[in-house]
Amino acid sequence: MKTPATFYHAGCPVCVEAERQIADALDPARYDVELVHLGEHADRIAAAEAAGVKSVPAIVINGAPFHINFGAPLSALKS
Repeated sequence: MKTPATFYHAGCPVCVEAERQIADALDPARYDVELVHLGEHADRIAAAEAAGVKSVPAIVINGAPFHINFGAPLSALKS
C-alpha cells in the first residue's frame, strides 16, 4: 500500500519550484502524491487546515504536515 502525500500550493513561483523539486522527487512506487492548487480549489483549504497546514507550499505525508519555505499563509487564500 502506498503512503499518501498531498502537496498544497498556491501557484506562486516558490510553490511551483517546491512542487517540481520535492513532490516530483518522491518515489511513485512508495507514495501516492496528490497536487492541490489552493488558488484554484479553495474548497480544499479547510482540509489543508485540518491536516495542520499553516502556509504554502506544504506537503502532508501520511498525516504529518511539512512546511517548505514560507510562500503564503492559508489566511491569504481565503479572501
